[in-house]
Amino acid sequence: MSAEYPRRTVNGWGMLGFLLVATLGLAALLVYATVEAAKAPRELYASAVALLVAYVLGLGVVAILWAGFFTLQPNEGAVLLLFGAYRGTSRRDGLQWANPFYKKLKISLRARNLNGDKLKVNDQRGNPIEIAAVVVWRVQDTAQAFFDVDRYENYVSVQSESAVRHLASKYPYDSSADHELSLRGSMDEVSRDLQGELQERLSKAGVVVEEARLSHLAYAPEIAGAMLRRQQAEAVVAARTRIVEGAVGMVETALQQLEQHKTVELDDERKAAMVSNLLVVLCGEQAAQPVVNTGTLYT
Repeated sequence: MSAEYPRRTVNGWGMLGFLLVATLGLAALLVYATVEAAKAPRELYASAVALLVAYVLGLGVVAILWAGFFTLQPNEGAVLLLFGAYRGTSRRDGLQWANPFYKKLKISLRARNLNGDKLKVNDQRGNPIEIAAVVVWRVQDTAQAFFDVDRYENYVSVQSESAVRHLASKYPYDSSADHELSLRGSMDEVSRDLQGELQERLSKAGVVVEEARLSHLAYAPEIAGAMLRRQQAEAVVAARTRIVEGAVGMVETALQQLEQHKTVELDDERKAAMVSNLLVVLCGEQAAQPVVNTGTLYT
């Protein structure tokens, strides 16, 4: 695997001043050589020609040096290549100067968002679901991003989709037992698992995953209606169970307090009738209608 290492560059402003002075010096040399060639006798033409040759060579060198300038914004890097060979990465922002023969490949080091498309996959139980994720990532190693994978941005996109598909197959959409992890009920645990798997996959590309979370989760349209009815039935059963538990506790408390305060003496048959009436009142969906009983249980 490739590994990034820093390459020091020259401050661009200092080099700019040097090249401006050199360019002005060459212009002065051209004027001087032209004047000398015009007024010099024939035997001094050789020195004038030498000055002109020096001017042409100096102009070529300065022109090449001018090609060494480049600029970087904050959180931006430049991968430097010399005839195809990696020579380091510069991360200094501002105006910089480096070897003019370097090929400078700029790369963003900022955090980026990958908003994945909705995928239709099967969860752990085989139910078709729709799932999508948002991934926050950034380039950490520029050498790996450029040289170890082909088009690192496309690599991140493809591997993210593969990781989301694999994640969906590891968990059920909804839990059917206590302490069972699910896509809908364990978002934090699922997000950590997704981030860990993505980091393992994308480390080859020199990418660090800062956050990964599910952005969309739903049953597929063909089973959404059936699953909604099942969820509603489970909710009704859970609510009924809670109501019955609460009603039984209230009835027990009422009987205990009646016995402790000796408000009324109840035999087993009267207790059973009272329990039945209280449960009907407490567990019924509609308000109970009072009925005045003028008789007794024994007449």
